[in-house]
Amino acid sequence: MNFVGIDIGSTGSKIVVLNEEKDKIIHKKLMPSGWNSKETGEKIKNWLESLGLNEMNSKVVATGYGRISVPYANKIVTEITCHAKGVDFLFPKDLTIIDIGGQDTKVIVSQKGKVLDFIMNDKCSAGTGKFLEIMANRLGLSLEEIFEIAKIGNEVSISSTCTVFAESEVISLMGNGTKKEDIATGVVVSIAKKVASLAGKKPKSDIYFLSGGFSNSEYIIELLEKYLNSKVYTDKDGQFAGAIGASLSI
Repeated sequence: MNFVGIDIGSTGSKIVVLNEEKDKIIHKKLMPSGWNSKETGEKIKNWLESLGLNEMNSKVVATGYGRISVPYANKIVTEITCHAKGVDFLFPKDLTIIDIGGQDTKVIVSQKGKVLDFIMNDKCSAGTGKFLEIMANRLGLSLEEIFEIAKIGNEVSISSTCTVFAESEVISLMGNGTKKEDIATGVVVSIAKKVASLAGKKPKSDIYFLSGGFSNSEYIIELLEKYLNSKVYTDKDGQFAGAIGASLSI
């Protein structure tokens, strides 16, 4: 029997397949969620079937925004629970998890893979992946490019907590001739500061772990360590934490 975790997020969908002992990832896949979660769920099903996985030899757990769009799932679990389980699989410590998602940011206090407490950002998308995507598009950059040039820029202040107003700030900076790399630095730093501020609403942790799509950015980790004044760890499979946790939930 194989154990499949499907995490359909607002921006990206992650799929993980664990072996029968639940101690090894044997397949994983990252794909855009697109505009229709049901279509995404069907694409994932087709991919699983191409691997020879079906209801006879696999158990499926769904999580994330699109979890209700996986009718073939044996179980549905919230992403908060799944991230705690998934991070414990990757990095078995008592810690605080920071998950910067497409539409929200979560801070989860976890002990032995169990959720002790958590907090999420408000409805505004500032401090999330969507915020970065909008700002990168405004600057004519990809997500990878904005991280790269942000490293070499000099920070300019972007103070708005609302994405719409922050975008207006960026447009004004561009109109005033501010260097693109300086604006990029301001954007990325503003995200790190907002995330650190959210994490600061929970007791300070000796260990933080960054999961989600930003976990492959060394620059974000460096900034979070600066503003949290604490070590921030991650893993090469950090963005799959939710899917891993889902696969462990049955």
